Amino acid sequence: MILLSDLIGYAAATLTTLAFIPQTLHSWRSRDLSGVSLGMYSLFTAGVALWLLYGVILESWPIIIANAITLALAGSVLFLKLRHK
Repeated sequence: MILLSDLIGYAAATLTTLAFIPQTLHSWRSRDLSGVSLGMYSLFTAGVALWLLYGVILESWPIIIANAITLALAGSVLFLKLRHK
């Protein structure tokens, strides 16, 4: 049985992860990352990686799934920022 706390976690994870899709698509299509802060995305990507590790340690699927997807999205923007400096 899924707990209410898990449902809330999945809802929050879905919304916060979906929030990164427009930036990622825009970055890949335009290759214009002049408005993207390298420092912010570096710190954010590292933080998401730690959240993913935390989720793995807790065996919390809402945390694991959301942060794995967010790490891929944020990591791709960071990769483009480094590549197109």
